[in-house]
Amino acid sequence: MHMVVQALVRDDVAIRFCDEGRRGSASTLVFANSLGTDMRIWVDVARVFSETMRFVRYDKRGHGMSDAPDAPYSLEDHVDDLDALLAHLGIDNAIIVGVSVGGMIAQGVALKSPERVRGLILCDTAAKIGTTEAWDERIDAIRADGLEAIGDGIMERWFSDGFRSGSPAELKLWRNLLVRTPVEGYVGTCAALRDADMREAVGTLDMPVLCVCGDEDGATPPDVVKELVEMIPGASYLEVARAGHLPCIEQPAILANAISAFISENAFG
Repeated sequence: MHMVVQALVRDDVAIRFCDEGRRGSASTLVFANSLGTDMRIWVDVARVFSETMRFVRYDKRGHGMSDAPDAPYSLEDHVDDLDALLAHLGIDNAIIVGVSVGGMIAQGVALKSPERVRGLILCDTAAKIGTTEAWDERIDAIRADGLEAIGDGIMERWFSDGFRSGSPAELKLWRNLLVRTPVEGYVGTCAALRDADMREAVGTLDMPVLCVCGDEDGATPPDVVKELVEMIPGASYLEVARAGHLPCIEQPAILANAISAFISENAFG
Protein backbone atom coordinates (compact mmCIF):
# COMPACT_ATOMS: atom_id res chain seq x y z
CA MET A 1 0.00 0.00 0.00
CA HIS A 2 1.27 3.45 -0.90
CA MET A 3 1.11 5.55 2.25
CA VAL A 4 0.67 9.31 2.19
CA VAL A 5 1.28 11.11 5.47
CA GLN A 6 -1.45 13.67 6.07
CA ALA A 7 -2.38 15.75 9.11
CA LEU A 8 -5.40 17.52 10.55
CA VAL A 9 -4.82 20.18 13.20
CA ARG A 10 -7.58 20.50 15.79
CA ASP A 11 -7.17 22.79 18.82
CA ASP A 12 -3.43 23.03 18.09
CA VAL A 13 -3.09 19.21 18.11
CA ALA A 14 -1.85 17.66 14.85
CA ILE A 15 -3.48 14.30 14.12
CA ARG A 16 -1.75 12.12 11.54
CA PHE A 17 -3.94 10.07 9.21
CA CYS A 18 -3.89 8.04 6.00
CA ASP A 19 -6.87 8.07 3.61
CA GLU A 20 -6.47 5.18 1.17
CA GLY A 21 -8.22 2.58 -0.94
CA ARG A 22 -11.00 2.92 -3.48
CA ARG A 23 -12.72 6.27 -3.78
CA GLY A 24 -16.48 6.22 -4.11
CA SER A 25 -17.03 3.00 -2.19
CA ALA A 26 -20.44 2.67 -0.54
CA SER A 27 -18.91 2.65 2.94
CA THR A 28 -15.62 3.82 4.43
CA LEU A 29 -13.70 1.69 6.92
CA VAL A 30 -12.22 3.78 9.73
CA PHE A 31 -9.69 2.09 12.01
CA ALA A 32 -9.03 3.26 15.59
CA ASN A 33 -6.07 1.93 17.60
CA SER A 34 -5.47 0.69 21.11
CA LEU A 35 -3.51 2.29 23.96
CA GLY A 36 0.22 2.22 23.23
CA THR A 37 -0.07 1.53 19.49
CA ASP A 38 -0.51 3.44 16.25
CA MET A 39 -2.08 2.88 12.84
CA ARG A 40 0.50 0.22 11.93
CA ILE A 41 -1.45 -2.43 13.84
CA TRP A 42 -4.07 -2.42 11.04
CA VAL A 43 -1.83 -2.81 8.00
CA ASP A 44 -2.54 -6.53 7.40
CA VAL A 45 -6.31 -6.03 7.81
CA ALA A 46 -6.53 -2.85 5.73
CA ARG A 47 -4.51 -4.37 2.88
CA VAL A 48 -7.38 -6.79 2.20
CA PHE A 49 -9.68 -3.88 1.33
CA SER A 50 -7.27 -1.81 -0.76
CA GLU A 51 -9.07 -2.58 -4.06
CA THR A 52 -12.66 -2.55 -2.80
CA MET A 53 -13.08 0.02 -0.01
CA ARG A 54 -12.00 3.47 1.05
CA PHE A 55 -10.30 3.18 4.42
CA VAL A 56 -8.87 5.64 6.92
CA ARG A 57 -6.31 4.96 9.62
CA TYR A 58 -5.00 7.54 12.06
CA ASP A 59 -2.76 7.99 15.09
CA LYS A 60 -4.81 9.21 18.03
CA ARG A 61 -3.41 12.10 20.05
CA GLY A 62 -0.40 11.13 22.12
CA HIS A 63 0.50 8.23 19.82
CA GLY A 64 2.49 7.56 16.65
CA MET A 65 3.26 10.70 14.65
CA SER A 66 0.41 12.73 16.14
CA ASP A 67 1.06 15.45 18.72
CA ALA A 68 1.24 14.44 22.37
CA PRO A 69 -0.11 17.32 24.47
CA ASP A 70 0.29 17.21 28.23
CA ALA A 71 -1.76 14.65 30.14
CA PRO A 72 -4.51 14.10 31.13
CA TYR A 73 -6.85 13.58 28.19
CA SER A 74 -10.54 12.75 28.27
CA LEU A 75 -12.30 10.22 26.09
CA GLU A 76 -14.14 13.23 24.65
CA ASP A 77 -10.81 14.61 23.41
CA HIS A 78 -10.22 11.41 21.46
CA VAL A 79 -13.85 11.25 20.24
CA ASP A 80 -13.79 14.88 19.12
CA ASP A 81 -10.51 14.29 17.25
CA LEU A 82 -11.95 11.40 15.23
CA ASP A 83 -15.28 13.17 14.73
CA ALA A 84 -13.39 16.19 13.36
CA LEU A 85 -11.35 13.93 11.08
CA LEU A 86 -14.50 12.35 9.63
CA ALA A 87 -15.96 15.83 9.08
CA HIS A 88 -12.71 17.02 7.46
CA LEU A 89 -12.76 14.06 5.06
CA GLY A 90 -16.48 14.39 4.32
CA ILE A 91 -17.21 10.88 5.58
CA ASP A 92 -20.85 10.13 6.37
CA ASN A 93 -20.75 6.37 5.70
CA ALA A 94 -18.20 5.15 8.25
CA ILE A 95 -17.87 1.63 9.54
CA ILE A 96 -15.61 2.25 12.52
CA VAL A 97 -13.38 -0.67 13.48
CA GLY A 98 -11.90 0.07 16.90
CA VAL A 99 -9.80 -2.03 19.25
CA SER A 100 -9.60 -1.45 23.03
CA VAL A 101 -9.68 2.33 23.65
CA GLY A 102 -10.21 2.63 19.89
CA GLY A 103 -13.43 0.69 20.41
CA MET A 104 -14.48 3.17 23.10
CA ILE A 105 -13.67 6.05 20.72
CA ALA A 106 -15.80 4.30 18.09
CA GLN A 107 -18.73 4.05 20.52
CA GLY A 108 -18.28 7.71 21.43
CA VAL A 109 -18.28 8.93 17.83
CA ALA A 110 -21.36 6.82 17.02
CA LEU A 111 -23.19 8.34 20.00
CA LYS A 112 -22.07 11.90 19.19
CA SER A 113 -22.48 11.87 15.41
CA PRO A 114 -24.65 8.91 14.38
CA GLU A 115 -25.25 10.55 11.01
CA ARG A 116 -21.60 9.86 10.12
CA VAL A 117 -21.59 6.20 11.17
CA ARG A 118 -23.28 3.22 9.49
CA GLY A 119 -21.98 0.48 11.77
CA LEU A 120 -19.41 -0.48 14.40
CA ILE A 121 -16.97 -3.35 14.77
CA LEU A 122 -15.82 -3.23 18.38
CA CYS A 123 -12.77 -5.38 19.09
CA ASP A 124 -11.59 -6.32 22.57
CA THR A 125 -13.28 -3.38 24.27
CA ALA A 126 -16.07 -2.44 26.65
CA ALA A 127 -18.29 0.47 27.70
CA LYS A 128 -16.05 0.82 30.75
CA ILE A 129 -12.56 -0.70 31.04
CA GLY A 130 -10.81 -1.27 34.37
CA THR A 131 -11.10 0.54 37.69
CA THR A 132 -10.03 3.99 38.80
CA GLU A 133 -7.55 2.43 41.20
CA ALA A 134 -5.94 0.19 38.58
CA TRP A 135 -5.52 3.07 36.10
CA ASP A 136 -4.10 5.36 38.78
CA GLU A 137 -1.63 2.63 39.78
CA ARG A 138 -0.54 2.25 36.16
CA ILE A 139 -0.14 6.01 35.72
CA ASP A 140 1.94 6.24 38.92
CA ALA A 141 4.13 3.31 37.87
CA ILE A 142 4.83 4.85 34.45
CA ARG A 143 5.52 8.27 35.94
CA ALA A 144 8.01 6.63 38.31
CA ASP A 145 9.73 4.09 36.07
CA GLY A 146 8.72 4.73 32.44
CA LEU A 147 6.91 2.47 30.00
CA GLU A 148 9.81 0.02 29.91
CA ALA A 149 8.81 -1.17 33.39
CA ILE A 150 5.37 -2.39 32.26
CA GLY A 151 6.39 -3.68 28.81
CA ASP A 152 6.60 -7.40 29.55
CA GLY A 153 3.37 -7.45 31.54
CA ILE A 154 1.49 -5.68 28.75
CA MET A 155 2.83 -8.16 26.17
CA GLU A 156 1.32 -11.00 28.22
CA ARG A 157 -2.07 -9.31 28.10
CA TRP A 158 -1.84 -8.33 24.44
CA PHE A 159 -0.72 -11.60 22.87
CA SER A 160 -1.61 -15.28 23.02
CA ASP A 161 0.80 -17.85 24.46
CA GLY A 162 1.39 -19.22 20.96
CA PHE A 163 2.38 -15.84 19.53
CA ARG A 164 4.69 -15.01 22.42
CA SER A 165 6.49 -18.36 22.21
CA GLY A 166 6.35 -18.76 18.43
CA SER A 167 7.16 -15.23 17.22
CA PRO A 168 9.75 -13.83 19.66
CA ALA A 169 11.29 -11.46 17.11
CA GLU A 170 7.94 -9.91 16.16
CA LEU A 171 7.03 -9.70 19.85
CA LYS A 172 10.12 -7.54 20.42
CA LEU A 173 8.95 -5.14 17.72
CA TRP A 174 5.46 -4.74 19.19
CA ARG A 175 7.01 -4.23 22.62
CA ASN A 176 9.19 -1.50 21.09
CA LEU A 177 6.08 0.18 19.68
CA LEU A 178 4.52 0.21 23.14
CA VAL A 179 7.49 1.44 25.15
CA ARG A 180 8.30 4.19 22.63
CA THR A 181 4.86 5.75 23.02
CA PRO A 182 5.22 9.28 24.41
CA VAL A 183 4.72 9.10 28.19
CA GLU A 184 2.29 12.04 28.11
CA GLY A 185 0.30 10.32 25.38
CA TYR A 186 0.16 7.03 27.22
CA VAL A 187 -0.71 8.33 30.69
CA GLY A 188 -3.00 10.94 29.15
CA THR A 189 -4.99 8.16 27.51
CA CYS A 190 -4.88 6.06 30.69
CA ALA A 191 -6.68 8.97 32.36
CA ALA A 192 -9.25 8.98 29.54
CA LEU A 193 -9.85 5.26 30.08
CA ARG A 194 -10.01 5.71 33.85
CA ASP A 195 -12.74 8.34 33.59
CA ALA A 196 -14.77 6.97 30.66
CA ASP A 197 -18.04 5.16 31.38
CA MET A 198 -20.54 4.66 28.56
CA ARG A 199 -22.56 1.89 30.18
CA GLU A 200 -25.68 4.06 30.37
CA ALA A 201 -25.29 5.43 26.84
CA VAL A 202 -24.48 2.45 24.60
CA GLY A 203 -27.98 1.04 24.90
CA THR A 204 -29.14 3.92 22.68
CA LEU A 205 -26.92 2.89 19.74
CA ASP A 206 -29.16 2.25 16.74
CA MET A 207 -26.96 0.67 14.07
CA PRO A 208 -25.45 -2.73 13.30
CA VAL A 209 -22.72 -3.65 15.79
CA LEU A 210 -20.33 -6.61 15.81
CA CYS A 211 -18.26 -7.22 18.94
CA VAL A 212 -15.06 -9.27 18.53
CA CYS A 213 -12.73 -10.70 21.18
CA GLY A 214 -9.60 -12.81 21.12
CA ASP A 215 -10.08 -15.96 23.19
CA GLU A 216 -6.80 -15.32 25.07
CA ASP A 217 -7.30 -11.60 25.69
CA GLY A 218 -5.78 -10.78 29.08
CA ALA A 219 -6.87 -7.11 29.05
CA THR A 220 -10.57 -7.28 28.09
CA PRO A 221 -11.40 -11.00 28.22
CA PRO A 222 -14.38 -12.54 26.41
CA ASP A 223 -16.68 -12.19 29.44
CA VAL A 224 -16.09 -8.43 29.44
CA VAL A 225 -16.80 -8.09 25.73
CA LYS A 226 -19.93 -10.27 26.06
CA GLU A 227 -21.22 -7.79 28.66
CA LEU A 228 -20.93 -5.08 26.00
CA VAL A 229 -22.86 -7.26 23.54
CA GLU A 230 -25.69 -7.52 26.08
CA MET A 231 -25.83 -3.73 26.47
CA ILE A 232 -26.14 -2.90 22.74
CA PRO A 233 -29.47 -3.80 21.09
CA GLY A 234 -28.99 -6.33 18.31
CA ALA A 235 -25.22 -6.59 18.69
CA SER A 236 -23.56 -9.85 17.64
CA TYR A 237 -20.42 -11.53 18.97
CA LEU A 238 -17.42 -13.26 17.39
CA GLU A 239 -14.65 -14.94 19.37
CA VAL A 240 -11.32 -15.28 17.59
CA ALA A 241 -9.27 -18.37 18.44
CA ARG A 242 -5.53 -18.11 19.14
CA ALA A 243 -5.63 -14.36 19.66
CA GLY A 244 -5.08 -12.03 22.57
CA HIS A 245 -6.06 -8.36 22.87
CA LEU A 246 -5.09 -7.44 19.28
CA PRO A 247 -6.68 -9.85 16.78
CA CYS A 248 -5.73 -7.39 14.01
CA ILE A 249 -2.10 -8.41 14.59
CA GLU A 250 -2.44 -12.10 15.45
CA GLN A 251 -5.36 -13.12 13.20
CA PRO A 252 -5.77 -10.41 10.56
CA ALA A 253 -7.33 -12.75 7.98
CA ILE A 254 -10.06 -13.83 10.41
CA LEU A 255 -10.81 -10.23 11.34
CA ALA A 256 -10.83 -9.12 7.70
CA ASN A 257 -13.25 -11.95 6.87
CA ALA A 258 -15.49 -10.85 9.73
CA ILE A 259 -15.45 -7.26 8.46
CA SER A 260 -16.31 -8.47 4.93
CA ALA A 261 -19.20 -10.55 6.27
CA PHE A 262 -20.48 -7.59 8.32
CA ILE A 263 -20.41 -5.40 5.20
CA SER A 264 -22.31 -7.93 3.09
CA GLU A 265 -24.85 -8.92 5.78
CA ASN A 266 -25.80 -5.29 6.25
CA ALA A 267 -25.65 -4.36 2.54
CA PHE A 268 -22.92 -1.80 3.29
CA GLY A 269 -20.83 -2.78 0.26
